[in-house]
Amino acid sequence: MSQLVIAWALMAACVAIHASGVTAAVRWVRRQAVPQQPFWPWTWLFIRIAGWIILLHMIEITVWALTYALTDAIPGLSSALYFSAVTYTTTGYGDIVLPEDWRLVGAIEALTGILMCGLSTGFFFAIVSRMHAGRVSTVSRTE
Repeated sequence: MSQLVIAWALMAACVAIHASGVTAAVRWVRRQAVPQQPFWPWTWLFIRIAGWIILLHMIEITVWALTYALTDAIPGLSSALYFSAVTYTTTGYGDIVLPEDWRLVGAIEALTGILMCGLSTGFFFAIVSRMHAGRVSTVSRTE
């Protein structure tokens, strides 16, 4: 039961980290001018946002890994980081496994990873929508 409370707290931490990071990125993107020639400026914007989103995911993976390592659910931080990354991304190699009483925590990490990746995808979609809306409004003004 205590592992489920830990898993819930970790999930909540990931949501808070991701929401804070995406909110900061939204504010930053809103301050960016809509480029007239969209390919390279928009590509550069996507690269920067992708790097930011991956950093957020890595922070979240590290939070799970630190918990595994500090509770001795997985011995060693490097193994815990590897396990957490594989679990969070739902790759699931299975070469490192949690002790039986922690297995549901790993499943909750995977579900959390899916949700956070979905949130990231939604954010990218919003940016593409903004890009497309900027192009449409630019075309409308010139006609």
